[in-house]
Amino acid sequence: MLRFSILFIVLLLGLFTVEVLQPVQDHVILPFTAVLADISVFLIMLFDDGVQASGKVIRDLASGFAVSIEPGCNGVEALIILFAAIFAFPAPLKHKLIGFAIGFIAIQSLNLVRIISLFYLGQWNMTWFNWFHLYLWQALIILDALVVWLIWLRMLPPRPAGGSGPPPQPAMSQG
Repeated sequence: MLRFSILFIVLLLGLFTVEVLQPVQDHVILPFTAVLADISVFLIMLFDDGVQASGKVIRDLASGFAVSIEPGCNGVEALIILFAAIFAFPAPLKHKLIGFAIGFIAIQSLNLVRIISLFYLGQWNMTWFNWFHLYLWQALIILDALVVWLIWLRMLPPRPAGGSGPPPQPAMSQG
């Protein structure tokens, strides 16, 4: 447990430090966020064609209302937390990669719901927009990362007791 805790904290600190570096922001985070805006607009346009994306901004063409997907609203922080939790835990690399890939999809799927709901909430009522944006959705995205990690833990194959090595084979009786 101590190894997990130390590695988890080191990964968190390292990844959050890398995330805030300007070259990473310019070449990874902002393009990723723009892709989220494009996907959000694609999904919105299935029902409402009066919307467009420009970089990280989603705009309603009729009213001019727009939301900008800022750092902290793109799900990257939740992904960093999930990555640190999964990769700090002693498990086979294959299971870690699968768990993180599924977690990435789960977190970003919920984040798309978040972005789209906030886009419409902001057009309807800014008080509700602010409350959902600052309190409800922030907590739900982090909770999503925690739930994915807990499910991933439950899905791991059991580790043999007493350390490494193959699990003991049952003895065959003669008779």
